[in-house]
Amino acid sequence: MRSESLQFLETLVNTPSPSGHETRGQRVWLDYVAEFASETYSDAYGNCVAVANKGGSPRVMLAAHADEIAMVVNYVASDGFIHVRRLGGVDPAITKAQRVTIHTRGGPVLAVVGNVAPHLTKGDGDQKAPKIHDLFLDIGVSSREEAMRLVRIGDPITLNDRFETLRGDLAVARAFDNRIGTWAVAETLRLLKSYPGGFPAEVNAVSNIQEEVGLLGARQIAYSLKPDIALVVDVTHATDYPTVDQRQHGDIRLGAGPTLTHGGCNHPAIVARLEEVAAARGIPLQHEAMSASSGTDTDVIFWTRGGIPSALISLPDRYMHSPVEMISLKDLEKIPQLMAEFVVSLTVGEQFKVKI
Repeated sequence: MRSESLQFLETLVNTPSPSGHETRGQRVWLDYVAEFASETYSDAYGNCVAVANKGGSPRVMLAAHADEIAMVVNYVASDGFIHVRRLGGVDPAITKAQRVTIHTRGGPVLAVVGNVAPHLTKGDGDQKAPKIHDLFLDIGVSSREEAMRLVRIGDPITLNDRFETLRGDLAVARAFDNRIGTWAVAETLRLLKSYPGGFPAEVNAVSNIQEEVGLLGARQIAYSLKPDIALVVDVTHATDYPTVDQRQHGDIRLGAGPTLTHGGCNHPAIVARLEEVAAARGIPLQHEAMSASSGTDTDVIFWTRGGIPSALISLPDRYMHSPVEMISLKDLEKIPQLMAEFVVSLTVGEQFKVKI
């Protein structure tokens, strides 16, 4: 991977961006993508857009969500211990005994998620998995008054795990979901910027907010942009490790390329075009099926304004929604290549319709 692109990915992943509090990560994204866009802007709630070839046709939206799962300060007890709520799909069982940062108006406050030593739970029988309200944070104070001088109700909280390369092209981080997506749409603009022949389409790269708490930002920005076509980038579950039932969850492997999802919100003509350009450029693809929904922003974009032809491109991700999400950087590089080739393949005013 190009060194500047890898540094952008690392910075983006390491910048805390909890749902509803994405501002810091959005600033990193806008600063990077501005070089490859003719225009950048943000809307009322912080969805960010970078535009290339404004006024072109068709209008294409390349979308990915900027937010990460997190927690939020909910209650401070008389002894100074802090209790939390979820922001998105946090697993309390793997959040115990973690180091975290509380992001306050006065700056970061370090904390640990408390964990009772096994010596003190012997004889208690089978331990039940904790619920989110069972977790407590210790910031090293002894009273509610001390704690409230440092934190406020509503302050977001993120884990302290950071980007690291593991071995070869594998990398681990707490929040590849979905900083890999916002990285990919930015890198697509970079590739298109240097494309020698130009292209007719207007391209809007979007870093949207609050996916993890209800696909909210995508609804806002898809309605505002009125795109003719949308490609959405997110992570998907790699299933190539012990205990995962591939009969139920499919066969998705790290290092075998990004995935295309078939069915539902995924427009068959767009999926077919993506397969065509991938074959022409030697980009490996994996395939997965969906039933009622994809669990991504594609679900809300495709029905906006009477229907926006859309497709989902996903990056295999082991251990999703954990501090040790694992991806292949080679898989990731293929996604902006695929999207750039898709954009270049479009003709002036091209529309995608289901053949009947």
